Amino acid sequence: MAPKNQARDNREARERLRLYQARQGLHDRQRRRRVRDDVVGVGVLVLVAALATGSQLAFAGSQAGSAPVASASASSTPTPSASATAGNTGTVPSKNIADGTTWTGTLTLNKDVRLGIELDGKAAPQAASVEIDLIRKQFYEGTTCHRLADSADFRFLQCGSANGDGTGDAGFQYGPLENVPSDGRYAAGTLAIARGASPYSQSTQFFIVYGDTTLDGSTGGYTVVGKVTSGLDDLEREITSKGIASAGSDGTGTPKVATTITGATIREQD
Repeated sequence: MAPKNQARDNREARERLRLYQARQGLHDRQRRRRVRDDVVGVGVLVLVAALATGSQLAFAGSQAGSAPVASASASSTPTPSASATAGNTGTVPSKNIADGTTWTGTLTLNKDVRLGIELDGKAAPQAASVEIDLIRKQFYEGTTCHRLADSADFRFLQCGSANGDGTGDAGFQYGPLENVPSDGRYAAGTLAIARGASPYSQSTQFFIVYGDTTLDGSTGGYTVVGKVTSGLDDLEREITSKGIASAGSDGTGTPKVATTITGATIREQD
């Protein structure tokens, strides 16, 4: 990428994060005002904690530089961040957002690939809550899907990096791992959270499994937050079947079809 374009992309990433943080601050102020009004009405003192956002992907990074591989088997794992901190960092959205229920919505790529999605607030309450918060605050819109795996038994598209290259986050990382397949098998349609070496390095990145995939579970595996309920055929026809522009040592790389998240919606299932 030319320096001029890279500088532009960096500016866009910073502006996207600034807008996200501004929306987050507005949500916090509105919430605090509602709580304050309730306190005045009933004469009860209530302490309120602030909310934030986040998520990462199995092959995603949240620090500058290229994302390292999350396990000893580079050929069978999505990319993580380099954090090894055993605990949440930053302000993570409350896991109560998901409310232990199923949430449905859409994820639109390149304006015309529309995926139906479902988040499992019961099996993965923390990860689902983070994703709901990020989608509500439009964090993902304009971010890219920077990594594609298209080999046999290893087929996923990784998205959601704040900087568009596998780095950057929403100012926090979180854990623990939830709803991890015990056999390391991630069925076609799985939505899972990317991470680094630590189970508490999940942030904004996630990956879409478009073909049955086996990932190395020796480091703990990856949180399955939900599934794609429709549109996988369109994803493969328009994007993943076109292949990788240049593969790295682990066989993954940037999709030949430049892929941007152009829309995302979510709501609690009736």
